Amino acid sequence: MKRRQILTAGAVTAAATLSAGSAASAAPAGTGKKPGNGQKTPPGLAKKDNLAWAARSSMKIGTAVAGGGHHTDDPDSPSSTEAAAYAEVLNREFSSVSAENQMKWEYLHPERDTYAFEDGDAIASSAQQSGQVVRGHTLFWHSQNPTWLEEGDFGAEELRTILKDHIDTVVGHYRGDIQQWDVCNEIFTEEGELRENNIWLRELGPGIIADAFRWARAADPGALLFFNDYNVDGINPKSDAYYALIQELLAEGIPVDGFATQGHLSTRYGFPADLAENLQRFADLGLETAITELDVRMDLPESGRPTTEQLEKQAEYYRRVTEAAVAVDGCNSLTLWGFADSYSWVPGTFPGEGAATVMWEDFTRKPAYYAVQDALAEGSGRAGHPALRR
Repeated sequence: MKRRQILTAGAVTAAATLSAGSAASAAPAGTGKKPGNGQKTPPGLAKKDNLAWAARSSMKIGTAVAGGGHHTDDPDSPSSTEAAAYAEVLNREFSSVSAENQMKWEYLHPERDTYAFEDGDAIASSAQQSGQVVRGHTLFWHSQNPTWLEEGDFGAEELRTILKDHIDTVVGHYRGDIQQWDVCNEIFTEEGELRENNIWLRELGPGIIADAFRWARAADPGALLFFNDYNVDGINPKSDAYYALIQELLAEGIPVDGFATQGHLSTRYGFPADLAENLQRFADLGLETAITELDVRMDLPESGRPTTEQLEKQAEYYRRVTEAAVAVDGCNSLTLWGFADSYSWVPGTFPGEGAATVMWEDFTRKPAYYAVQDALAEGSGRAGHPALRR
């Protein structure tokens, strides 16, 4: 197996092992052992030094769980130490998880009559054991669809049946396990036009969007149903198109619960200063909002190592995104698209750019990590707590 394929299942397996092992390794009562872990921070405070505790219950702080996609191209197998370290950070830092690729069509529905739930089930099971919620990603998209679907000779009615079966089966399978579903993902162009390269829109027309939300609600009435897209951080033609469409759908009684901006940012471009304003206008429609795939990439020097100035600018972007999320009522979910550079999709997609996450390859923290943690703590009222001092 390839490296990242192993990590999806291996990480969650290690997580369960670590969870069980942590209780067994605690000092037994009555030993007289003094508090402390050999460092300056007492163990009780050290356990709170993470993003989830800084956020409190007011904001679900999440991450994508590595697996599928670009990870399958890495031939190196992880050591058990690496897999365990990944799982430990995943479960310590985050209160929400998203399947990076494992719930997309090409992995979950590889053949017309075949569903492969194993990796998605592992994520959901680990999240349940760790007290985390799960974001489902995604049901309706133009990309990462299986060959049998994209190259099949299907009429409109058959395609409609295929989509309904997929939504019924997948959402039904995870009924009660998913907090939020990205129902329709990236359906507009930058100009605010519906994508012609989306098989569902091209072959079935825009009315299929409402059907997808109806079917998802019927399959799991408890899950919140979202639109999700990139480059909709600020007010622009693309986000305007979502704003108009969602108003139409709500007026028709279609069960749309939320709007999400992914938040794939780059320091080579200016920061979307109207992020909070944009999210607020969707919140004013009665929707929940979310930031679902946050990372901040940069142009790397020849050394491949960011400069101090680059890290400071990246930290500022992360801080401003987090502050915007905290400032908007109804924005209750902020997800990082991975937390360590060794698992990031960025280098393989944007040549010359990288270092996009909040941790280095060895899971040590960058300035961006502390920027997120501090902004979350400010929003939750935990700023200045001894557990978060450094």
